[in-house]
Amino acid sequence: MTDAIAQSYDVIVVGYGYAGAVAALAAADAGAEVLLLEKASSPGGISICSAGGLRIASDAKLAFAYLQSTCGGKTPDSVLRAFAEGMTSLADRLHNLARINGAAVEERSSPGNYPLPGAETFGFAYVEAIPGFDPGDSYPHVRGAPQGAMLFKVLEDNVAAKAQQITVSLGSPVGRLTRSKGTVDGVVLADGQAVHARCGVVLACGGFEGSPELQSQYWPGGPALNAAYKHNTGDGIRMAQAAGAALWHMWHYHGSYGYRLPDPAYPYGVRVKRLPDWQPGPDGSTAEDLPLMAWILLDQDGRRFMNEYEPYVQDTGARPLAAFDPGRQGFPRNPAYLITDNAGRSLYPLGKPTRNDPEVQYDWSPDNLDEVVSGLFRPARDIASLAALIGAERQQVEGGIARWNAACDAGSDRDFGRPSSSLHALIEPPFYVAEVHPIVSNTQGGPEHDAQQRVVDPFGQPITGLYAAGECGSLFGHLYMSGGNLAECFIGGEIAGRNAATCGQGENRKWA
Repeated sequence: MTDAIAQSYDVIVVGYGYAGAVAALAAADAGAEVLLLEKASSPGGISICSAGGLRIASDAKLAFAYLQSTCGGKTPDSVLRAFAEGMTSLADRLHNLARINGAAVEERSSPGNYPLPGAETFGFAYVEAIPGFDPGDSYPHVRGAPQGAMLFKVLEDNVAAKAQQITVSLGSPVGRLTRSKGTVDGVVLADGQAVHARCGVVLACGGFEGSPELQSQYWPGGPALNAAYKHNTGDGIRMAQAAGAALWHMWHYHGSYGYRLPDPAYPYGVRVKRLPDWQPGPDGSTAEDLPLMAWILLDQDGRRFMNEYEPYVQDTGARPLAAFDPGRQGFPRNPAYLITDNAGRSLYPLGKPTRNDPEVQYDWSPDNLDEVVSGLFRPARDIASLAALIGAERQQVEGGIARWNAACDAGSDRDFGRPSSSLHALIEPPFYVAEVHPIVSNTQGGPEHDAQQRVVDPFGQPITGLYAAGECGSLFGHLYMSGGNLAECFIGGEIAGRNAATCGQGENRKWA
């Protein structure tokens, strides 16, 4: 629903995904009159296509210790402590929100993705079901995990219940912020309408998955393909910069590797088949009983160069492809080549397309044969033909695949340590090759904020009236934690909305 926009509000929230919804609710709970703006014609942002699991913690001190390790010294301790403390009460917050429509909330224990101090304290909270609600009926463009859509339904119903305080406007992109005497005091919409914010503006408009320009400026690893959300084009980042904001974590994106479809009209990259995540042991040992991974990756010289099944390949899988070779003045792993055989081709669908765009849909074939017909996967009758397809030396490719098959026979990948249960020998012709590139699931960089979610300038000073939440300046500075961005949306959104509503003063004072 889109409402008429007045000339002024107490708080303006830019972006109607999880973070924007929570920020608007928190501001309304603090007594504010709120304008909630969304660029797209439908709400939900990138959040609605997520798996819907909020990272929770039972012990704030342990959570803080883990976050310190995963952020690698790139995020202030005060910000990490606020987040860790918020994770201990996040499940209660979700239970309270779920009362609006009788949603069933479940919790389960699940350690952090890496065996770092504090990993054991974590779990997930998520919406398991909502009586009478079918995600496919309400959000037909969201064709991913139903929990993500159900979590958004809980938030959307809460926002609707506060319609007297929260004005929602869809299809309303923001062009820039306005400032007066150093204070952010409103926005100008793309159509030129100016709207005054009496207390503050919260940027909850995501990252820059859909901005090749920002990616080329901040990412050193060559082109990466957006497999997420086209409307996240860095608008909040640019607006914050214009207001004097510092940026952080701009290099860090969450992503694996995947394909570019032959159809030039298809705007997204396609992730490779997602297999279950696993956690290495404290001694570096790998997990057992993982499914077969049907492929290996070769670089442009025909050499295998990585563990294709890292513990959390959805986060770090893109990184090995970003290596630059100064001697060649190029990226010999971007594109890299995914290699499988006929048995691997028939094992399961080898791709996972984006499923949150109402204007675009691609259905990957169950046996990958449509992708062979389209030319995405190119067949080769033998290894020599395979080498010719990728332009590599025949001896290099033949020797490398023979070494790989020997590792499969021995049940041990001594080169890169891939889990033994995932090893799939490449024996049965025809063989298949597909180009793969780094894939962007979501970005972490954006305006830097403090523990109160206030956007800060390069000297660490808060920019009065400006707040950020969610993926628009995530705290994750080195390694991501599954469900962490969603937890940020709730914890950071709550803090940002509440502080914006009180003008950062702890009470509902309005600026003149």
